[in-house]
Amino acid sequence: MIPPPARARRYTTTALVLGLLAGLTSGAWAGDRRPAAPRRHTETTRVTGSPGSSTPLSGFAIRSTADVDDSPAAVSSPGYRAAGWYPAGPRSTVLAALLADGVYADPFHSTNQQKIPQADFRVPWWYRADFTVEDTGPRTALDFSGVVSAADVYVNGRQVAPAAQVTGAYTHHELDITALVRRGTNTVAFRVRPNDPNKDLTMGWLDWLQPPPDRNMGLVRDVLVRRGGPVALRDAHVVTKLAVPSLATAELTVEAQARNDTGEPVTAEVGGSAGGTRFSRTVSLAPHETKTVAFSPADVPGLRLTEPKVWWPAGMGGQPLYDLDLTATVAGTVSDTAHQTFGVRDVRAPLNSDGAREFRINGRKLLIKGGGWSPDEFLRWDRAYVEDRLKYALDLGLNTLRLEGHLEPDEFFDLADRHGVLTLPGWECCDKWEGEVNPSGSGEKWSDNDHAVARASMAAEAARLRGHPSVLSFLIGSDSAPDARIERGYLDALEAADWPVPVLPAASETSAPRLGASGMKMTGPYDWVPPGYWYAKREGGATGFNSETSAGPSIPTVDTLRRMMTPAELDTLWQDPDARQYHRSPSAVFGTLKIYDRALAGRYGTPTSLADYVRKAQLAQYENVRAEFEAYGRNATDADRPATGLIHWMFNSGWTSLHWQLTDRYLDQNGAYFGAKKANEPLHIQYSYDNRSVVVVNNRRAPARHLTARATLFNPDGTRMYDEAVPDVTLEGDGAHGTALTLPSSVSGLARTYLLRLVLTDPDGTEVSRNVYWLSTRADTLDWSGTTWYYTPTTGYADLTGLGSMARVPVSATAATRASDGVSTTTVTLRHTGDGKTPALLTDAHLVDAAGKPVLPVRWSDNQVSLWPGESVTLTATYRTADLHGSAPGVRVSGWNTPQRTVPAA
Repeated sequence: MIPPPARARRYTTTALVLGLLAGLTSGAWAGDRRPAAPRRHTETTRVTGSPGSSTPLSGFAIRSTADVDDSPAAVSSPGYRAAGWYPAGPRSTVLAALLADGVYADPFHSTNQQKIPQADFRVPWWYRADFTVEDTGPRTALDFSGVVSAADVYVNGRQVAPAAQVTGAYTHHELDITALVRRGTNTVAFRVRPNDPNKDLTMGWLDWLQPPPDRNMGLVRDVLVRRGGPVALRDAHVVTKLAVPSLATAELTVEAQARNDTGEPVTAEVGGSAGGTRFSRTVSLAPHETKTVAFSPADVPGLRLTEPKVWWPAGMGGQPLYDLDLTATVAGTVSDTAHQTFGVRDVRAPLNSDGAREFRINGRKLLIKGGGWSPDEFLRWDRAYVEDRLKYALDLGLNTLRLEGHLEPDEFFDLADRHGVLTLPGWECCDKWEGEVNPSGSGEKWSDNDHAVARASMAAEAARLRGHPSVLSFLIGSDSAPDARIERGYLDALEAADWPVPVLPAASETSAPRLGASGMKMTGPYDWVPPGYWYAKREGGATGFNSETSAGPSIPTVDTLRRMMTPAELDTLWQDPDARQYHRSPSAVFGTLKIYDRALAGRYGTPTSLADYVRKAQLAQYENVRAEFEAYGRNATDADRPATGLIHWMFNSGWTSLHWQLTDRYLDQNGAYFGAKKANEPLHIQYSYDNRSVVVVNNRRAPARHLTARATLFNPDGTRMYDEAVPDVTLEGDGAHGTALTLPSSVSGLARTYLLRLVLTDPDGTEVSRNVYWLSTRADTLDWSGTTWYYTPTTGYADLTGLGSMARVPVSATAATRASDGVSTTTVTLRHTGDGKTPALLTDAHLVDAAGKPVLPVRWSDNQVSLWPGESVTLTATYRTADLHGSAPGVRVSGWNTPQRTVPAA
């Protein structure tokens, strides 16, 4: 996702390994659950005859065409004996189904995935399902998208569409099968072709993870059986126009396509409600005619809302949603229905005076603080798991998730709407999607048919996403912007769909003929840089809108590492920086951890064990991610080249990974997670690595007044070397910041490694923000002239080895749990009980079960805290009671210089 030399991409063509977006299984999965026992059959779907009904097929039986000698007519006929076929969920790649059926060992552990034979997935696979109908009177259609990469479609022994027609993961298809449907059992079959992201407009994994051996071939979205009468309603949606900045009124325009599916003239009544207002109209349709039916405030005054319920991102307001309901009636009988939820909001994204993209929602400026979203590697859909991750994003203070390709199913955007998480969907880079415009990518050039597939893909996704208020924009390019022909196809499709929010030409600093400059930058880094890097207003530093950037590796907790790697692999992890790490990336650039590991040893000292490696990694990740978000937050309201957006690359990983993640595969939380959470707290005190200023940032709406900021410097043994408090700190809201004080350039007697404690208190003296830094009088030095597309070399490391001399100190812990309505809350009080001066640095509380295993997911009020002698802090952990699996909870406490212990929390 970044440009190649001169702005070189984070892969080379020969090293790039591509995969594809694919199947979503309906069965449970997550964590390290063992594969389910093979299922013996696929349930037959019962389809009702209710007008307007859309019934998803409940699942499929799948089999390689290499193992099936029968003709397509036989395979797709009712009564066919699918002996030896594998059951698959309603949304499933081939490999996702085989994993669910226990065919292969856990692909997330060690190198198990390498043992899965790729040749098995280089031939087409059959997907077969039965459904029953009682009434053949209604019209019937198959409605689907999400075919990876193409499929021949058969119903009851007859081909209804060839693969040349059903191609592309995002194209939408509605096939009229009325003439083929019979009373009783019916059969639909898809002969799904293998996927190649360099040749097909589908999905690929690039350098995110080791790509799945089947490259995600399969059916990754629901296949619906639609029933209706002579007149069908399609493309129903609401166009909203909100008065900005007053927000006092909103105009709703309702549109839908009324389609006569018969060979006779038809008169239909089309009506419904939106925003509480009812409306209707008579429509006359010639044989097979389609007409647009529209209702606006000009003819339905009630569609002009006063005091509308406005949708806001979380933290800025509520997330109210409205309903649109439409019905088409012919001769007094319901023929079809349509339903949609929608939100009222206004999104603008002008370029500021520096040429940077600056988003505004409902008239208010918005600093984008986000992360790159990854689906499950095998595209298995688990609503609870996805919702847990969205809640984590909010817990971290993020407001946006970027989807570079891998556009999730409808439920994802429904959840984002309800939780107030903004989304930035768009096409992916470097494979077929950019084959025409990215000379350093691996995608093939486009044919005329590819242009048609791309336009159809854009039209389908625009129609699917336009009603979701969580969708902030659409990026029609990633590393490269489309050329004039491709851009025209995309924009025409978006315009025809009444696309309601800004369209950006690319995520990189480039432009397209009609849209102009992107206003984005993709300057990296993607590998380790020191915390001070983020403060420079150049490269990936805190200026403009950086669409994907981070300091690369993110080493998980020991708990997660032991779940994903063998003991021998763990030994190599901490002992050999030059070793290829399978759980990092297939890319030659990111195959090892050598840049990260050498910085870790150079700054903190050479690791002496796995545990020592991981504890140093947590400090390194905490300080780096915190600095990244703090720098962008501090610079957001600058007059000179302000920061306008940051997408941390990435928010999560689709598998068990060693890089690019704020939360790991199993939803455990490490230093990167809590560093981001600290940086993005609503009212925040922070240190600036570039000029030693102590800054207060107010992300709340209301002003903050009469605060006191205090900065104290300590040697590692706890000796206080400097202390200053500044009263009456006052600043406005909406991201405003102010400098409370600046630390002196030198302090007599200060050790080379030292600690900085920042405390912000309100007028009553209550602590509202605390932030502890570990710093050095010897700064990290960067070789800016040696900057590559993925990092800037460090020529000298800050000396943080003095942390190793800190005395071990005791931290006591008491914990208690209460449960209600399936949710448990564990309250933990930590107290530094030592009698010396040494603080307890980065003390971590982990919720565990009786066997000592982490209970996940969990949301902590705060964590990885630092305490001075006599200080205490009370933390809360909230989680599902069911995730204890009947065990009593405990809290495991550990820290940089705190002995590990576990206390009961029942």
